[in-house]
This record gives sequence, structure tokens and C-alpha cells, in this order.
Amino acid sequence: MKTAFFIDAGFYLRRLNKLRGPQTASQAVETLLRMCAVHLELFQRDQNQLYRILVYDCPPLAKKSHYPVSKRGFDWAKTSTFTWKIEIQNALRAQRKVALRMGRLNDADGAWVIRPDKLKDLLNHKIQFSDLIDADFTYDVKQKGVDMRIGLDIASIASKRLVDQMVLVAGDSDFVPAAKTARREGIDFVLDPLGATVPPDLQEHIDGIQTVMQPTPKAPQPPQEGS
Repeated sequence: MKTAFFIDAGFYLRRLNKLRGPQTASQAVETLLRMCAVHLELFQRDQNQLYRILVYDCPPLAKKSHYPVSKRGFDWAKTSTFTWKIEIQNALRAQRKVALRMGRLNDADGAWVIRPDKLKDLLNHKIQFSDLIDADFTYDVKQKGVDMRIGLDIASIASKRLVDQMVLVAGDSDFVPAAKTARREGIDFVLDPLGATVPPDLQEHIDGIQTVMQPTPKAPQPPQEGS
């Protein structure tokens, strides 16, 4: 009997940064593999009962652009983020029983978006628009084909009964149809939201929630003078 993992890489990397802080490419890959191994241990399964770890991602942004405030030009392909993502994807391709499934970026519709904390400050009149700098913005670009590939693979593997258990690492209610399909085929369908809030409609159509990655403990603060 086999277990398959379906991992939304974008979701995983965002949650990893929140839980553990900035990670090198090798650390991100090692943590992903360890996370899957811990799941198997909790299910009382060994590595021979692993069907495959399917990881879904997109190529990193590689076009030329301009910063939103200074208007300075730069090349995304020469940024540390680009290099980091390429290193992660190459490392995943080299792992046994790991399959990297690629979508694409809809970079034509990408746009700079003000960070939520700065937007809040603007709305509360704590700052003015003229106070904003380039670092107060993030570049928002949507993935295409990732959710669809996850859903299709879940449905295909379930219909062929290649596994008896699936673990989805994601947090999107778009996966409800795929989860329902797997459960109708008798598959034990487990969600690992990495500590994120689970949408009620997704929670309704899974067999359980199991998160194994814990946040890095914060270092104790030194006592304040006079305390």
C-alpha cells in the first residue's frame, strides 16, 4: 500500500519562511523531504511505501522591470530570488521518488502591490504616499496551471488506485473537487496546511489534518533593566 504527496511549492515556501524564517535552497529541500518522512513515520509506513512526492511549481520570474518608486531598471533573472528558486527546482529534480511538475507564470499581468502594513499606515494617515519607497511594494504575479495539474494528478492516481493514501500540502479550497474524487475512490485523503487556517469547504471534504512542521522557537529575550 502506498502514500503519495502533492505539494504546492509556492504555498510550502511561503509557510516555511513564516514558520522557520529565511532558508537556503538546500535547507528548503531538506525540510520538505524530512516533512514527508515524518508523515510516513506517523502513518507507520516506511520509505518503501512511498509512491512519489509530486511538487508543483512555476519557473521564476525572469523578465526586465522597473522599481515602482525610484523607476530604476533591473533584471529579475539576476536577482537572488531567481537563483534561489532555480537551485530549489534543480535539487528537487535530483531527488529519488520526487517529481517536479511545472506550470507557468502569467507575467504579462504582473503588478507592484503595496505591502499590507504600509497600506494600513496610509489609510490611517500615519504616512503619505510620498513617504513610500521601493521596499514597501511586492511584485504580484499569478501562477497558471499549478492547481489544475495538482487536481488532475490527484484524480488520475485515485482513479487508477495507485495509492491508498494521499497527503496534500496546500491551503486552497480550489482542491475540493480533487479531494472529493479521491475519497469517492476510497483513498484516505489527509491535508497538511502547515499551520495555516483551513477553508471550511476544504475541511469538509478531507479525512484528516496533520501538520508536522513546527515553527522555530524564538530565542529568549534578555531581562530588561530594573525588572
